Amino acid sequence: MALTGCGGNGVGSLLVDPGRYDAYHCNDLVTRWKALTDREMELRALMERASQSGTGAVVGAVTYRTEYETVLAEKKLVQRDANDKNCELTKTFQSDQSIR
Repeated sequence: MALTGCGGNGVGSLLVDPGRYDAYHCNDLVTRWKALTDREMELRALMERASQSGTGAVVGAVTYRTEYETVLAEKKLVQRDANDKNCELTKTFQSDQSIR
């Protein structure tokens, strides 16, 4: 835990290879982004549920926090690689109708 403050990215960044997504193509990055986003929401819900009891907050932090930080660090890497490759991680919807 003493290393958590180093680098400002949290303990999760220590567990993620910075070049992990370099070989991914845009479609692969989008798929991974969605999976990481879903897992982030799941872990956040589990931590919130655990924190509803006194001892649950400690158990939730011990059980889920490291994986949660790792997911956040991975999302940063996916976003960085997607930006480098000009990939769009989320769909932006555009009308096929012009304004008249």
